[in-house]
Amino acid sequence: MPSDITVRPATAADLDTLADFNVAMAEETEDKPLDPDTVRAGVEGLFESPSRGFYLIADRDDRAVGSLMITPEWSDWRNGAFWWIQSVYVRPAARRTGVYTALHRDVRRRAKAKDEVCGLRLYVERGNGTARETYERLGMTETSYRLYEEML
Repeated sequence: MPSDITVRPATAADLDTLADFNVAMAEETEDKPLDPDTVRAGVEGLFESPSRGFYLIADRDDRAVGSLMITPEWSDWRNGAFWWIQSVYVRPAARRTGVYTALHRDVRRRAKAKDEVCGLRLYVERGNGTARETYERLGMTETSYRLYEEML
């Protein structure tokens, strides 16, 4: 991890930063405008119910430059939990400077320290080649699964 980047668990004091990052990420990667109040309530909901997951923040010079969210998913096949990496965002000026690498390595370290975590997963937009290359460079591989959803 670059020595000028520190990774820490997010706190409720980071709520506005995380909500802003999430809105920016959706706009940049999916051209999807999100309602800031809904996103802020969603971030707050995670802090109110820690079993839903947690956020990590990457700081450089005492300023948040990136973040991600981890949500657990129990696997009965493996008798363990996958940690899903979600809501990844790095400020544009900090991209390609090791911020995501620092976040990812910290997630991996935390996951390996927990006996119940059996793996890491994430999903990425098909057209986001830069992100896919980054994830593969860090040791992740594409699975054979397709993602389906039904919005309610």
